[in-house]
Amino acid sequence: MSEIHPTAIVEDGASVGEGSVIGPYCIVGPNVVLGKGVKLEAHVVVTGHTSVGAGTHIFPFASIGHKPQDLKFAGEITKLEIGENNQIREHVTMNPGTEHGGGLTKVGNNCLFMMGAHVGHDCLVGDHAILANNATLAGHVELESHVIMGGLSAIRQWSRIGSGAIIGGMAGVEFDVIPFGAVTGNRATLDGLNLIGLKRTGVPREDIHALRAAYRQLFEAAEGTLRERAENMLGEAQTQPLVKQVVDFILARENRKFCTPRGSD
Repeated sequence: MSEIHPTAIVEDGASVGEGSVIGPYCIVGPNVVLGKGVKLEAHVVVTGHTSVGAGTHIFPFASIGHKPQDLKFAGEITKLEIGENNQIREHVTMNPGTEHGGGLTKVGNNCLFMMGAHVGHDCLVGDHAILANNATLAGHVELESHVIMGGLSAIRQWSRIGSGAIIGGMAGVEFDVIPFGAVTGNRATLDGLNLIGLKRTGVPREDIHALRAAYRQLFEAAEGTLRERAENMLGEAQTQPLVKQVVDFILARENRKFCTPRGSD
């Protein structure tokens, strides 16, 4: 019920879902699971303990599931899980997790990884993410849903990127980015909110106004630290879901650094 080109190599043990298409010169390793309707164009390699969800389409010369680019990796069994209905374009690389990082790299559903994008070991990527050409996630990055990364942008290890954020092209992100934030620059700074993204996803105008007011309280006020200002907003945030999402993101973990507007803390 699947279509496998005669030049492709599907090793014993691999599981190929119904309706999948494996193109010329592809290699599918023995511990790979391909869901229903997965399509591999020519010259795709999927290896390691990797699962690919139904309807995902992988384009030529993608390298999926090869060992992590981490010198501490000693050959332990770790996993790469890719969700459903993703588009993984030419020359994309995705690595599995490492033992010290949790052992899992996970990609959600309905994402687009453009040419040359990289998902490093132990990354967690949410749904509907878009990584433009040569966008890069170092190890242990958490990328929440509906994040857009511009071409040639890069996220440093252990950073968190909140839901709905947008990363400008060629930006180097060293610190966490709040949900719905927009960052740009060689060493990225916060330039405001991703207002276009909020409008495109149909967020009501009153919710956007509340979010903008919260942004001013968090990043334009002079009193206290960012964490202290977020703590002061806990009460009012309970009635504003998007504001609560931002406040909770800031307070979720101790001792985190955030991308902030140029000249602020």
